Amino acid sequence: MEQFEIPGYKMEEMTIDAAKAQINSIVYFIPFAVLFLPLYYFFWGDGTADIFKNLFPKEMNGLMTSVTMILVILAGVVLHELIHGITWCLFAKEGFKSIKFGVIWKAVTPYCHCKEPLKVKHYIIGAIMPGLLLGILPAVLALITGNIQLFAFGLFFTMAAGGDFMMINMIRKLDMEMLVQDHPSKIGCIVYKTI
Repeated sequence: MEQFEIPGYKMEEMTIDAAKAQINSIVYFIPFAVLFLPLYYFFWGDGTADIFKNLFPKEMNGLMTSVTMILVILAGVVLHELIHGITWCLFAKEGFKSIKFGVIWKAVTPYCHCKEPLKVKHYIIGAIMPGLLLGILPAVLALITGNIQLFAFGLFFTMAAGGDFMMINMIRKLDMEMLVQDHPSKIGCIVYKTI
């Protein structure tokens, strides 16, 4: 991924160590778990065992359940990255041409990068959308409907967005009009500050 040299701006890295990033992403999930789990249990749980018994439909055998779970998770992961890309392309000058998808095979981690700098506010919108659409929204709908599978999906993809929430937290105090870009090789971003 290229870095842009923009006249009148200096580039400053805002990065985080990979091990610390993994711990932080779990930490960002904890408030959601503390909020949603007791609420679901309060509204829909006659007993913890009943909740988990209903997680998988009775007509599904073990293999079918495992294959279905893997397919749902893989589809959700692809959709997570696609949501980043679709949202960021709305704000990128080059549109979808500025969006790059890939996988960091060493960490078996898919990614979506916007190859051009975006305003902080636009970067944050693109960063938060998968967590909202695949995580928080399904969890809230599950609280209304009592659907345990939807609840598990929502919690899983809220947790999967932990890294996105961490990035948002790193840049949230910056001026929303500043430019920011994904770092090409580290976990974090490059901030373009006026000279």
